[in-house]
Amino acid sequence: MADPAVSVTPYWELTFDADGDPDAGKRDRLLAGVAQHHLRELIVFAHGWNNDRSGATRLYDRFFAPIPQLAPEAKIGYVGVVWPSMRFSDEPIPDFPRAVAAEMPRRPALDKDTRHALFETFPGRATVIDQIARMLDQQPREESELEEFGRLVRMLVDIVPPGPQVLFAADTLCEGVPQDAPDMFSGSTAALCEEFAEALTLLETPRDAPNDTPAEAPDAPPGGAAFFSLPNPWDGAHELLRQATYYAMKRRAGTVGERGLGRVIGQLAERAPQLRVHLVGHSFGARLVSFALRGLPKGVRTVKSVTLLQGAFSHYAFASRLPHDARTGGVLEGQHNRIDGPLVCCYSRHDSALSTMYPLASRMAGDPRGIAPLDIGRMLGAKWGAMGHDGVQAVPGTKSYKLAEALSATLPASGCVNIDTATVVRRGGPPAGAHSDIVHRELAQMVLAAGRIH
Repeated sequence: MADPAVSVTPYWELTFDADGDPDAGKRDRLLAGVAQHHLRELIVFAHGWNNDRSGATRLYDRFFAPIPQLAPEAKIGYVGVVWPSMRFSDEPIPDFPRAVAAEMPRRPALDKDTRHALFETFPGRATVIDQIARMLDQQPREESELEEFGRLVRMLVDIVPPGPQVLFAADTLCEGVPQDAPDMFSGSTAALCEEFAEALTLLETPRDAPNDTPAEAPDAPPGGAAFFSLPNPWDGAHELLRQATYYAMKRRAGTVGERGLGRVIGQLAERAPQLRVHLVGHSFGARLVSFALRGLPKGVRTVKSVTLLQGAFSHYAFASRLPHDARTGGVLEGQHNRIDGPLVCCYSRHDSALSTMYPLASRMAGDPRGIAPLDIGRMLGAKWGAMGHDGVQAVPGTKSYKLAEALSATLPASGCVNIDTATVVRRGGPPAGAHSDIVHRELAQMVLAAGRIH
């Protein structure tokens, strides 16, 4: 297969399977090429939930494009990480062509592109995927059918997978034990679908009225009384499927980071001791590069910066203790200290995928149910929020900047740094909002600033 075109050079692709095993040929070409080019800097980017290699490569090409002009004297190499993840086709990516960010019919139908992505991402599950697609299309009225739908979804994503992936789904640890039992894999599927449907209704409601009051419907009855309709629980079922697949991608991201990328960075350190590695991750790719820190061989200090773009994992992942539970800490507690430089977390309030859907899907079993959609961000986000929504939390010494301030400042040489990028990461419609709006010159500048690349 011909390599997709990337404008920067030298560029290598690094491919991993779901268990973190690398494509040996591509890994060896990277190891040999870095030494051959006598590089000083290597920027390694891991994508999030893109469902194919070409989509990931287009992202890398566009994000890397301004860097040679921003740092013309630096000897930089580039790596694009490709790992088995997927994106639902109804999640538009700003400025990307239809082939990469396709539109799909109104929920809950499962479009052919998403169905194909599910086949590719979950091999051997074709029969289950066909059953799920048929139920989304038919929308049976019986509550028992929603429960059957939930059973099929759990079967698809394999809650307890074979192999090493089972160890990498948790974001927090309670007295050393992983805390990872989201409600979507227990309890009533019908109730979960109703909650997801209500949240989707909130995201799709016009917010132009004062004080964020939903705009009155055009066919509202006289006298100012609002017009309401109950959300379709099968809209919520479509979202349950999406969030369950993201749970599987989250698990894979940790696996690939620790068992795959971390080990390769160790090999790079042996081959080219002078090399300065800079890790960049978007969405679950941010989780991947963070777990790579945990996979670094002892004593390796070759990672000089980590930049997280709309990171789709817990904002407490690096904390030693959680504010609401002193027994519990982040699964990556202290790992930022393995960076010989800063961990920079870029976040935006315009990311609907992380501000509303992520905390709802990440809620632990046993938490109170029945939370109104308008309270999701306030009541769930603080406890189960994501890096890409409000940055690193509960890590002492973390510095915070607005994007404009960060671009003109000298960033700290170590520790965690939060940067509010909402002024540029702001475009995108429901359900993901601005989650994929990351191709900006300013964010490429932040990668260079974090790594002190001139």
